[in-house]
Amino acid sequence: MMRGSTVTIITRKRTGTDPGGDPVWAETEEQVDDVLIQSGSQADSTDSTRPAGISVERTLHMPRKWEYHSLRGCRVRLPDGIEYSVVGDPIPYDGGLTPTRWNLTVDLHDERG
Repeated sequence: MMRGSTVTIITRKRTGTDPGGDPVWAETEEQVDDVLIQSGSQADSTDSTRPAGISVERTLHMPRKWEYHSLRGCRVRLPDGIEYSVVGDPIPYDGGLTPTRWNLTVDLHDERG
C-alpha cells in the first residue's frame, strides 16, 4: 500500500493595516498527511550573476481527505525542511474519478544559489 508524507502548507493572509496604511501580513501553517512527493526536473541557472544557481521542481499529489482551498501564493515545506512556491492555483480532479486516494496535483518551484 502506498503511503504519503506529511507536508506543511504556509499561507500568508492580510490581517489589517499599520498606522501608515501599509498592509500587515501573518503566516499560518497547516500540516497535511499522506501527500505523495514526486521529484521533478532540476536545472543549472543560466544567469551569469548566479553561477552556482539551480532551479528545482517538485510535484505533490494531495489526498482526497484534505479539505481543498486555494493554494495560490502559498509555499509548501517538505519533510526535508526545504520550502517551495506553489505554481499557479491548482484545482482538484473532477468528473467522479476515484481510482486512488489522491485527487489534486500541485506543482512546486524553487530557485537556489
